[in-house]
Amino acid sequence: MSRMETASLLTGSMNGASGDYGSSSGTEDRGSPGSRRMSYSAAGQSCSVDRAPGDEELYLQQAAVFIEDAIQYRSINHRVDARSLRLYRWYYSRICQWFLGLTIAVLLLLAFVERPSSLSISSDPRFRSPAWQPPCGFTESFEMLCLLIFCLDLAVKSYLIGWEEFRKNKWLIAYTAVIVFSIIDWVLSVSMVCDERLRVRRLLRPFFLLQNSSLMKKTLKCIKRTLPEIASVILLLALHLCLFTMIGMLLFAKSEDPKRNGEWELHFKDFSSSLTSLLVLLTTANNPDVMIPAYSLNRGYSIFFVSFSVIGTYCLMNLLTAIIYNQFRGYLLMSVQTSIIRRRLGIRAAFQILCCQGAERAAEEGVAVDVMLNVMSRVQMKSYYRAAITKEVQQYADVGYMDREQFRKIFDELDKDRIKEHPPLPGYNSPVLQRLQNIFSHYYLTILGNAVALANVVSICTVLVLNSDKSTAERDNYIMEIINMCFILYYLFEMCVKIFAFGWKGYLSYRNNIFDGFLTILLLLLQITIYITYRLPYSQWDPSSHGLMSLWEMVRLINMLIVFRFLRIIPDIKLMALVASTLLDLLKNLRAFAGILMVVFYVFAVIGIWLFEGAIKPPPNMSGLSNSSMENISSNFSMECGTYEQLGYWPNNFDDFGASIMLLYDVMIVNNWQAFMDAYSRYTTEWSKIYFVSWWLTSSVMWVNLFVALILENFIYKWDRSHSCSVTDVERIRYETSVQLMFREQIQEPTEEELICQLHQHPHLHLHW
Repeated sequence: MSRMETASLLTGSMNGASGDYGSSSGTEDRGSPGSRRMSYSAAGQSCSVDRAPGDEELYLQQAAVFIEDAIQYRSINHRVDARSLRLYRWYYSRICQWFLGLTIAVLLLLAFVERPSSLSISSDPRFRSPAWQPPCGFTESFEMLCLLIFCLDLAVKSYLIGWEEFRKNKWLIAYTAVIVFSIIDWVLSVSMVCDERLRVRRLLRPFFLLQNSSLMKKTLKCIKRTLPEIASVILLLALHLCLFTMIGMLLFAKSEDPKRNGEWELHFKDFSSSLTSLLVLLTTANNPDVMIPAYSLNRGYSIFFVSFSVIGTYCLMNLLTAIIYNQFRGYLLMSVQTSIIRRRLGIRAAFQILCCQGAERAAEEGVAVDVMLNVMSRVQMKSYYRAAITKEVQQYADVGYMDREQFRKIFDELDKDRIKEHPPLPGYNSPVLQRLQNIFSHYYLTILGNAVALANVVSICTVLVLNSDKSTAERDNYIMEIINMCFILYYLFEMCVKIFAFGWKGYLSYRNNIFDGFLTILLLLLQITIYITYRLPYSQWDPSSHGLMSLWEMVRLINMLIVFRFLRIIPDIKLMALVASTLLDLLKNLRAFAGILMVVFYVFAVIGIWLFEGAIKPPPNMSGLSNSSMENISSNFSMECGTYEQLGYWPNNFDDFGASIMLLYDVMIVNNWQAFMDAYSRYTTEWSKIYFVSWWLTSSVMWVNLFVALILENFIYKWDRSHSCSVTDVERIRYETSVQLMFREQIQEPTEEELICQLHQHPHLHLHW
């Protein structure tokens, strides 16, 4: 997890949009190293200090940590003595957070190895070889090691925030309870020689992922607050379903004529099947199959199904999506407000600390520039942000000091986009070389390269279409190889002239050039390997079994790389560049939203294994059996069109964790999800439908729609900021996109009184106003 996402591991309790912390003052730790008393005047910003040896170094260290907290949106409610600050910075170091994230990943991945193991090539029970089952104590050893690391993590967090803050932090209390319960369940599991049916602690493992991410906790809290609004629309949706179910049972009641009972027999035989059929129709998964028996008798029956779909699918479902996003966005905005307050509070605390460091003149007028430069050299942050802030600080070198407002403004650089400056072009003395440099550095060369790449892809597509009916042994790979060689030589020429025009540093400063050059070198190496291996064969000679790879396999690999290389056009088209950068930002900054979905996947997969493991088993030698003989094997078996068995969905099951994840994904897509629901209701009980409907509501209705809405929010945010930029500017500007920045314009800045009030309530800083 990113360091920003772990922002509130040490959070204090905050109330409302103003982010007021709890009023507890904590213990003063007067005897701890580096402890001291301060008194400030809020009106005059004056400060008096009882100095002790080493205090100035401690002030610098405290200010640096508070600035780091502000950058990462962390709470400043932690111990501030010298020893605790060293532990705090070590805990939030990149290697420590990376190791903690690795521990969480290992614990979650154990589900693929534990019984029932997913370590088999196929999940199809007809072809699946017996999976390797780890001996008792193998996965349990890794699990206990992870739990011990979590115990250490909990101990460090508890020490850093203190007992008073720990008692108010519900997440840390829950963290303690989950660890204790997991250890107890682990002991019971080992004592039973790993032969227990249920491992309840598997259901709790996603909690470790949740509690380690500030943004995921905010998201979960926002979802919980959104549930009442969602429930009202779902209730309306349920009434819509029940109303049309009763109307459908009246319209398609069983008649005396068997020929007119098709709709009743297939979809409206009883209340349960009627409700299920219309629920699936709400997702359009069984449209138009559900209406065909009735529609073939009378076209007027289509009014019933069309009315149901228009009201339910296109009105209520979209209304539900709008309410989910609108309400969630409002609560998320309130949650992001607290993050901005944390940043302002961290900056304000650093300023107040530095006001008390140095001469009395510094205390009266603000922070000395040389002191601020010293602090910035200690802060752990991205180098380009450090350079930008340092540059802003140096502008006040003539005055020598910065007041509170100037100190705050220099950190506005954290919200600005990073402008990447390319190195200057190399200078050539020869007029001929200068003329060539102007030609090869022109944008038209990139356009020509894109046109050549397009021609290469078209030629590959043409050859593939002409050879689509031929086997790999019958294809004339020589022609395609000659075509590829000509294009690769041009790619090499283009790369060389660009290096000549821009120089090595200038060439590598463009991300698309790095992508382009890497694939060009890789293609060249493969081409040389082909000529070394096959010695320029004539067109009728195709040694398909010669060498480590056949000629067709090597040519196919080259073609794949050439097609992949065509993505070079993305940075040269503004809209495509924005879409691509939006996707990259989602991977970097919105991982928490996908993380919640992963948590839900994990929980439902574990529950699915508990409920349905081994529930569906294919009959032995089913390929040699007729439908009638299969029905004699099991009354649950069905080979009717569209059923689980007829469609061959055997690999989709709950027999292991990996297969469960894929089945849940198939249900989330809602294409033919009724086949899974029908099969498990036949092989187990009708109540199993509750599980699948719950998963559909959670994943497809609520979370996927929310995730799509956030993608739109991210894209609109970037589009609005770049609509006046050229293609070159889009390539140069690296937009700093985060959830906090996406909602930046709607967020209110905290007042000075709010910040002073929260500083006064700091449990460990011992400020006396």
